[in-house]
Amino acid sequence: MSKVPESIRKELAALAAKPESDIDFSDLPATTKQDWQGAVRGKFYRPVKQQLTVRIDADVVGWLKEEGKGYQSRMNDILRAAMLDKVRHR
Repeated sequence: MSKVPESIRKELAALAAKPESDIDFSDLPATTKQDWQGAVRGKFYRPVKQQLTVRIDADVVGWLKEEGKGYQSRMNDILRAAMLDKVRHR
């Protein structure tokens, strides 16, 4: 949150500290299970990418490139799946 101005950070912190009982939901209709059918979590989330240099074995890079364009995204997907698996098993 370093790029977020201090005034916004303070406002967000104040809202986060506010008890739910103090929030006015009168203009927000209640939802049902049917409203959420087909909903997908994280559909528009795009994590920040970081450029870096790594050394990957040639056979591994060859394997990733066999399926065509997008080998870096496939590598990221494989690493993300491994990371999430490890996080789930903690």
